[in-house]
Amino acid sequence: MRLAFDIGGSKIDFAMVAEDGGIAHRATRPTPREHWDDFVATMRALLEGAPDGPVGLSIAGTTDPRTGMALAANVPVTNGHRLEAELGAALGRTVKAGNDADCFALAEATVGPGRGHAVVFGIILGSGVGGGLVVEGRIVRGTTGVAGEWGHGPILVDAGLARGVPPIRCGCGQYGCVDAYGSARGLEKIFRAQTGRDAPSDAVTAAWHEGEPEATRAVEAQLDFLAGPLAMVVNTVGAGLVPAGGGLAGDARLIAALDARVRAGTLHRFDTPLVVPGATRAASGLIGAAMLVEPVAP
Repeated sequence: MRLAFDIGGSKIDFAMVAEDGGIAHRATRPTPREHWDDFVATMRALLEGAPDGPVGLSIAGTTDPRTGMALAANVPVTNGHRLEAELGAALGRTVKAGNDADCFALAEATVGPGRGHAVVFGIILGSGVGGGLVVEGRIVRGTTGVAGEWGHGPILVDAGLARGVPPIRCGCGQYGCVDAYGSARGLEKIFRAQTGRDAPSDAVTAAWHEGEPEATRAVEAQLDFLAGPLAMVVNTVGAGLVPAGGGLAGDARLIAALDARVRAGTLHRFDTPLVVPGATRAASGLIGAAMLVEPVAP
């Protein structure tokens, strides 16, 4: 059994994770937001009674592989700390940390539908658009720790204008990022730009299911905004499967529609679904963190 934490902005999950992804002894505490000592004390409390051994962390942020420094907007207590080194010293254990999207991709590649595929690109379609790249069962972090972040880059301004959507500013400061158009909030912005009305993303997708024309126009635009960049990523990294997580990925029809568009845009012709709903979504952070500690052969 591997020891794993999933650290988010509001709570820290802890569990013992089996090689097949099974979860045991799961516990949760609120995430301290201000004081590092409180954060360490919370981690110690969750580990109380656990066996000796290394721990894996999934965190909603990044760790710079050059310096070890954490940068996590939603977990500010970790910012400016060398997460693996400092936490490892405080806990008296080896600590391995990974971005939450990377850990989702790793979970899907090791115990989910991506097992057996040499290259898996996991995507997150939720409040933002993220991703993680796993090759031969290991996360590709890149030089700066942001490999797989296909949600950022100013590539959709002209495509948006062609669909009646003015340039949308992303949280990263750029205009035209996939994150700004392809997320749940992005769907709401597309719908507002095209209709002049506000509606939550789940109401837009529900209306799309019913065939409502304005909702259909918005969803079709978002699918096109997502499909082109994602097909390019598949062509670039050679992914054999693209598991999807996040709130929008819970809509099976939406993911099937995205899959059809992506497969139409890839150089290789896939005879079976390429973009599929993730299978480990409720526990992907814990499972992925556990696999950081002791990888499973793909």
